[in-house]
Amino acid sequence: MDLINEQIQHYAEQHTSTETDLLKKIDRDTHAKVLMPRMLSGHLQGKVLSMLSHMIRPKCILEIGTYTGYSALCLAEGLQEGGKLITLDINEELEDRVRTYFAASAFGEKIDYRIGNAATIIPGLTETFDLVFIDADKERYSLYFDQVIDKVRIGGFIMADNVLWSGKVLNAKPDKDTRAIVEFNKKIQEDPRVENVLLPIRDGIMLMRKVSL
Repeated sequence: MDLINEQIQHYAEQHTSTETDLLKKIDRDTHAKVLMPRMLSGHLQGKVLSMLSHMIRPKCILEIGTYTGYSALCLAEGLQEGGKLITLDINEELEDRVRTYFAASAFGEKIDYRIGNAATIIPGLTETFDLVFIDADKERYSLYFDQVIDKVRIGGFIMADNVLWSGKVLNAKPDKDTRAIVEFNKKIQEDPRVENVLLPIRDGIMLMRKVSL
C-alpha cells in the first residue's frame, strides 16, 4: 500500500536538500544489486533522520538494523565532535559492501559496525545513548525497546521505523509481523516513560522522547 500520493512524495523529495554523492551511490547500488531494496531509508526519510540527529546533537547513537548503511550515515551527520554510532546487523553477506561505504564516508572512524544477533549484543552494551534507531525484525521491536530503554538518557530519543507497515496496521486480521507492530505501537502509547508521536513519513516512524526512569 502506498501511504502517500506518489506525486506528493515526488514533490516533497524535490523540495528536500539533496543527498550526498555517496548516499546516491548506496541508493543506486542497493536497488541494482541487493535483495529487498525497499528496506533502504532513501532520500526523504534519510534527510529526516539527518535533520533529527542534527537537532538532538547526540554523543552516542545506537542503530539496530544496518542493511546497506544508508540510515547510519544519515544519523552520523548529526553526531557531536568525538561522538560515535554503533550499528548492529545480522546479515554478514552485506558486511564487506557496507564497510566499504562507511570507509568512503566522512564518518568511518565514528561508526562501530557489528555483525551478530542484536538481542544478544544489546544487553552487553555499556554506553548511555542519546539516540536509538530501531529498524530490524519487526517481531522483536518490543524486545529491542525493552533492552534499550534503560540505556537511553533522560531526554534522549528512540525512533522505530515501519510502524505503519504499509498500512497493514489497519487490517482486521493482521499477519504475525503486523500484529507485532500493532502491539509495539500500543505498548509505546501506554508507556509513561516516553512521550511519543507517530510520524506518517514513508512507512511510519515512531518518535519517542524518554521523560522518566
